[in-house]
Amino acid sequence: MVKAVWQAIDGRTIAPGSIEAVWHAADGTAIRRVIWRRTDEAARGSILFLPGRGDFYEKYVETLDYWASQGWHVTAADWRGQAGSGRTTADPLVGDIADFADWIDDLAGLWQAWRAATPGPHVVVGHSMGGHLVLRALAERRIDPDAVVLSAPMLGFATPIPRALQRVYARVMNRLGDPGRPAWKHSEKPGAREAARANLLTHDLRRYADEQWWQVERPFLKLGPASWRWLLRASQSFDRLDAAGRLETLQTPILLLGTRADKLVSWPAIARAAARLPRAHLAAWGSEGRHELLREADAVRDQVLATIDEFLEREAPIR
Repeated sequence: MVKAVWQAIDGRTIAPGSIEAVWHAADGTAIRRVIWRRTDEAARGSILFLPGRGDFYEKYVETLDYWASQGWHVTAADWRGQAGSGRTTADPLVGDIADFADWIDDLAGLWQAWRAATPGPHVVVGHSMGGHLVLRALAERRIDPDAVVLSAPMLGFATPIPRALQRVYARVMNRLGDPGRPAWKHSEKPGAREAARANLLTHDLRRYADEQWWQVERPFLKLGPASWRWLLRASQSFDRLDAAGRLETLQTPILLLGTRADKLVSWPAIARAAARLPRAHLAAWGSEGRHELLREADAVRDQVLATIDEFLEREAPIR
């Protein structure tokens, strides 16, 4: 395998040679994906990257490009209902889903098609909600990658409200009105101010500004708050992963990356999951890291990428 020599890109560029296309789920829903810097050269393996709620793969072009520079065949995809994939709700700006199982079905189908078309070893990387869905698909034996990387996986919410009370409140709010209505007004979580949104995500204001640039350049990428139905389904999905024995039998090597200062997802939930997974590797940051570790300032992001590199060299070696 010969590593290609790339010139690093900025966060506002789709690299030459990349292929943006659509894969169709079983029900016909369009799932947008990108094959990053597609070449005919032999790869050291393949990475499938899946972003978080409200995300789009354009936010991660620097990281996709980095992995390509290391010789990986890189693919990224948007979840149904957001970014460039098919919107399925009455209000396309509300993050809503009938059931998280719909996303698991999409991932299972995409995984089968992607694995058949790409060289191994096969690695799946999920961020935030994407990390949750990857872990759930793995636990339900819907995917079988050689290794998994979970960046700040959404295994619980960063809130002092107990999980049981969260679930009860979400169920009540679903019954009191349209379950598809927004559960909050601004930013990434209830009570957060839009002006302070960057403080939830990254210390790197340039990378934060890249997100806004893409939403102006490609308005279809915009998505607002999640629905009350999404909150209830998230709570129910957390319970599925928390079930006794669900994680303890998984033998896939899994790297969990998180920050103790995360204000969106629960660090204790990530640490608990790592303790239950037989082949887990846990890497943690403190206040120097915010939720989007792959879009953090270089001092942290470089550490994150190096940690992933070391894990993959050990657990997903070249065949």
